[in-house]
Amino acid sequence: MTKRRRLIQAAVGLASSPLAGLALHAQPAAAKVLRYAFPVAETGFDPARSGNDIYSRIVMAHIFETPLAYDHLARPFKLKPLTASTMPEVSDDFRSFTFRLKPGIRFADDPAFKGQSRELVAQDYVYSLKRFYDPQVNSPSQSSLEEEGIVGLRELRDESLKSKKPFDYDRPVEGLVAIDRYTLRVRLREGRPRHLSTTWAARGTFGAVAREVIEFYADKTMEHPVGTGPFRLTEWRRSSRMVFERNPLYREDFYDAEPNADDAAGQALLQRFKGRRLPMIDRVEVAVIDEPQPRWLAFLNGEHDFMERLPADFINQALPEGQLAPSLAKRGIQPLRTPLSDVTLIVYNMEDPLVGGITPEKVALRRAMSLGYNVEREIRLARRGQAIPAQSIMTPLVSGYQAALRTEASEYNVPRAKALLDLYGYVDRDGDGWREQPDGRPLVLEYATQSDQGQRQLDELWQKDMKALGLRAAVKIAQWPENLKTVRAGKFMIWRVGSIASSPDGQSALERGYGPSSGAANLARFKLAAFDKIYEQMNLLPDGLQRQALFDAATKLLVAYMPYRFCVHRIATDLAYPWFTGYRRPPFWNDWWQYVDVDPALRNRSGT
Repeated sequence: MTKRRRLIQAAVGLASSPLAGLALHAQPAAAKVLRYAFPVAETGFDPARSGNDIYSRIVMAHIFETPLAYDHLARPFKLKPLTASTMPEVSDDFRSFTFRLKPGIRFADDPAFKGQSRELVAQDYVYSLKRFYDPQVNSPSQSSLEEEGIVGLRELRDESLKSKKPFDYDRPVEGLVAIDRYTLRVRLREGRPRHLSTTWAARGTFGAVAREVIEFYADKTMEHPVGTGPFRLTEWRRSSRMVFERNPLYREDFYDAEPNADDAAGQALLQRFKGRRLPMIDRVEVAVIDEPQPRWLAFLNGEHDFMERLPADFINQALPEGQLAPSLAKRGIQPLRTPLSDVTLIVYNMEDPLVGGITPEKVALRRAMSLGYNVEREIRLARRGQAIPAQSIMTPLVSGYQAALRTEASEYNVPRAKALLDLYGYVDRDGDGWREQPDGRPLVLEYATQSDQGQRQLDELWQKDMKALGLRAAVKIAQWPENLKTVRAGKFMIWRVGSIASSPDGQSALERGYGPSSGAANLARFKLAAFDKIYEQMNLLPDGLQRQALFDAATKLLVAYMPYRFCVHRIATDLAYPWFTGYRRPPFWNDWWQYVDVDPALRNRSGT
């Protein structure tokens, strides 16, 4: 009997057996699950309450939606409609914006809707933005939104504060009007040429929430995010594990983009995925692992499909002499190296009696600490070469950033630092090796930090440099969310933090020095009228030489007064297994889960 005939007979016999149904029907496809880790704990998922916490914003960017979004492959950057049906109508003076929403967009199911399917409407954006002005919400992002100057919101907040009555969400405001079910009109006090990108594409901050959900969960809104985006939160163990699943009510949305013609990588992604329905994966599992070694081992063991930001400790192991290690290459792992649009900062509390203030001796102390800190050594030892020195608070890839700029912010000069301290009376009076304050009181720098290994390396380098200047430093350890809370309350002296750009406009970085944003984006609580005036002038100008001159003037003031010590712009090296595809690191926005794919069969064949 031939092999072919035996196969035919076997098939016929199987078709008549009780197992026929199992053989003739395809097995359900395995779920596509993306697994990776955050290096820092989240704080919560209410857009108005979470503020500038990057990891919470990453989550929220996949749950909530704004009318516009960034094209994930376009470089330079391009806005496109998201919940809007078309790009908005914009007045010639950049003071009026009219959005028309797509009908039929649905919020994810939630008990707050009492079994009813809930459609996204223009009034949801009115309510969502009003929440940032509610004094009871106490939004850390309110100052950022206030800069946009939406007519009537400030007055609504002031009235609530003055009367001490609950914020009136039902009172109309001229600048934020739902003309009909799907049409939203926005009016500003002054023209803002970049209003669309700073507000209406920031889905991790200004995405639409439903009033029913906020009122249903009351003081637990950080735990119950409900949006119209491609994913929904299904499991959360705070600071440990988060699980997100495809939103069953997410509308039909298909992979499309406009990469540059000369962008080979972008064109390849478009060719591979164009027309695929989004999201392409079913589930995202995020662990929170703040220590670099267990995060690295989890990836090597195949517990994670993707390592976002290879820790500096393992750069030499993974990429010896800049080349992927053979052991990783054999497993099909791919390195993805990207300069980040970010800056790391040492933050000085300008209201602290020791390091704060703008009198000459206080400025001299901060400048001496800056001059005495060796950033090049930080890059070499703690970051393993994965960074460049920062010359200003502006980040790469944004307006206002100048790659050729050189400022005193990056200067390392110990003799000059010591001379400044001596000149302004910070001297060692009792011979114990430590300097005292000019009035003779003890001088102890209190430095807030986290406990992870990478941070410990940075802390040790900083403490060593301060010791070389004769400055005693005490380290105070807490979890990152707790430090952020303490810093926002102004109850700290010194803290180190990273700041990543949220839009192509560099002015968002300068908000860290804007007086009215103190305690929010302005973590240092820096207040200087000359700086505020420059900042406000920049809001009204289109990009160009005149605006660049203001960027330069603002930078000079920050360097001179030193409310922040600019440290580095980081370089990220991500690692991906071969079954994880489609990833392209977004420079400003935080949403990318819907654009990636996972091949469970390939993962299973690898044995992980």
